[in-house]
Amino acid sequence: MRDAKRKRILVTGGAGFLGSHLCERLLGEGHEVLCVDNFYTGSRDNVSHLLSHPYFEMLRHDICLPLYVEVDEIYNMACPASPLHYQADPIQTMKTSVLGALNMLGLAQRLKAKIFQASTSEVYGDPHVHPQSEEYWGNVNPVGIRSCYDEGKRCAETLFFDYHRKNGVSIKVGRIFNTYGPRMHPNDGRVVSNFIVQALKNQPITIYGNGQQTRSFCYVDDLIEVICRIMKTPREVTGPINIGNPVEFTVLDLAQQVIRLTGSKSKIEFHPLPSDDPKQRRPNIQRAKELLDWEPKVPLEKGLLATIAYFDKALVRSEEVCLKNC
Repeated sequence: MRDAKRKRILVTGGAGFLGSHLCERLLGEGHEVLCVDNFYTGSRDNVSHLLSHPYFEMLRHDICLPLYVEVDEIYNMACPASPLHYQADPIQTMKTSVLGALNMLGLAQRLKAKIFQASTSEVYGDPHVHPQSEEYWGNVNPVGIRSCYDEGKRCAETLFFDYHRKNGVSIKVGRIFNTYGPRMHPNDGRVVSNFIVQALKNQPITIYGNGQQTRSFCYVDDLIEVICRIMKTPREVTGPINIGNPVEFTVLDLAQQVIRLTGSKSKIEFHPLPSDDPKQRRPNIQRAKELLDWEPKVPLEKGLLATIAYFDKALVRSEEVCLKNC
């Protein structure tokens, strides 16, 4: 007989960076986890250590197509999250955000299951308000190269709240700001992974723009903690809730820290800023503090050291595989 406290939980995008850490956390809490991924950006390596777990199941599936399973809760984490990946196939990105949300919301409605939507700070676009609070509607270009992701996630939020209002679906929406840590894709084009890989290889550190644009970086453990707290809130707490680190750094600060922590010989090179790249990005997390009693605990240097150690090992493994196959 199944433990009454043990839930069957679906994690879409479960083999991705955040999804794999979430699967690990939920298994650690004693739940059964169905990890669904189409492996567009996710990797089997991220969940290989979980495959032998008696409560873990892996299913290759694209959530743009209907999914018929029986679960108690759903975490919708599926969608490429880095500009390099989501711009590679913008139509598929939009379909994942919109059709994927529709399919998961339909499943949640049928099962009367609670569902979490991994939304994003990108719904704020290139903001005119700083820091960004949940009341801010954003400044998004609907026809730019980032629109497939930005507008896809905005549309997904609309669908979530309409399903909640019209169909009574229990929803939780978290707007995720820049997150980093082990299992990031080494070629995802984001600043933390870019800088670390370049530094470890002693290659030039590429900064787009003058480096004075700002970001806030939340370590993955802090992010997973707050996602789990959101799902445990009462039904009336729907969100959206900003989840990220409110401590702000310039991109140039980050590059210099990575060079120092890796002991790299890399030099910094400046390149033109991409279209619609936001100049400032920092969350107002007052709502998370009040509702969830949460704020990030891992300082940037500590998180960077753990991430550097992961990439260092990953690069060594990659070189060993290359030598064997060459």
